[in-house]
Amino acid sequence: MTLQPRCEDVETAEGVALTVTGVAQVKIMTEKELLAVACEQFLGKSVQDIKNVVLQTLEGHLRSILGTLTVEQIYQDRDQFAKLVREVAAPDVGRMGIEILSFTIKDVYDKVDYLSSLGKTQTAVVQRDADIGVAEAERDAGIREAECKKEMLDVKFMADTKIADSKRAFELQKSAFSEEVNIKTAEAQLAYELQGAREQQKIRQEEIEIEVVQRKKQIAVEAQEILRTDKELIATVRCPAEAEAHRIQQIAEGEKVKQVLLAQAEAEKIRKIGEAEAAVIEARGKAEAERMKLKAEAYQKYGDAAKMALVLDALPRIAAKIAAPLTKVDEIVVLSGDNSKVTSEVNRLLAELPASVHALTGMDLSKIPLIKKATGAQV
Repeated sequence: MTLQPRCEDVETAEGVALTVTGVAQVKIMTEKELLAVACEQFLGKSVQDIKNVVLQTLEGHLRSILGTLTVEQIYQDRDQFAKLVREVAAPDVGRMGIEILSFTIKDVYDKVDYLSSLGKTQTAVVQRDADIGVAEAERDAGIREAECKKEMLDVKFMADTKIADSKRAFELQKSAFSEEVNIKTAEAQLAYELQGAREQQKIRQEEIEIEVVQRKKQIAVEAQEILRTDKELIATVRCPAEAEAHRIQQIAEGEKVKQVLLAQAEAEKIRKIGEAEAAVIEARGKAEAERMKLKAEAYQKYGDAAKMALVLDALPRIAAKIAAPLTKVDEIVVLSGDNSKVTSEVNRLLAELPASVHALTGMDLSKIPLIKKATGAQV
């Protein structure tokens, strides 16, 4: 049997009048004992009478339960409300041999628009919550999107950083390799140039040795020539000049007046001869200077000692060249009559000799003990 219990304007626990309509499915129990109870209760009654009895029972329980609940509890949780009605009414109808198969709330409304207002409030709350939820969702979505973008940028930055690090490492390694190659190339080039320089140095050293040997031979030949010339001058000029000077001196002592005129003529002759001899000496001096220059270059590495040796070796030849004009003098007339005049002139020439040699060669002969002693004693 289908029943529709209805309670109109029933006040709830809050005093709000509600009208509630439910739908119930009931049937006569078939168990023998319960069926006997049902027969005892409804025997001789029509189906409508049975429905009325059960309907009134359900409506009574529905009314009593409505008075204990609030509107929100009834409206928002209808299943719980129907379950509560079924549980409360089931024992009573069960004692009449009736079983409640199901009970549901079909409709709930009021005449003062309470439920409508409640719905609007709830709708506003729901709308508000929905808007808040949408905003929060959009916010969360924006945050998540920003986080995703940040993560993407972080990943991209890390990838770019790794790429840059890899490129930098590659460039550094490449630079290191290039530097190493350049160093090895420079070392090889330097070694090649050093080896070439050593070879050139060896060749130049051998050439210098050859030049030194050649110059030594040339100097030896020139020395021999100078010795030969000195001997020739001594044999042809000096000895006869000395003999002639002695003879002239003896004659001059007895014939001073006569020799004055002869001396004048001879002085002019000597002057002319001296000029010619000076030109010869100058030419020979230049040749000797060139020879000394070559010799100085060959013995440069021996320092001042070599220069001093060269000067000492050259002194006899210089003295010979200085004395060369005297070998051609037939006679010397000393007008003062003082025999010491010749000696003083020789001393003067000897004293001036170190200065002349220093001016020509740059060597200070006055520092040689023997010459220093000689010139010092004479001065």
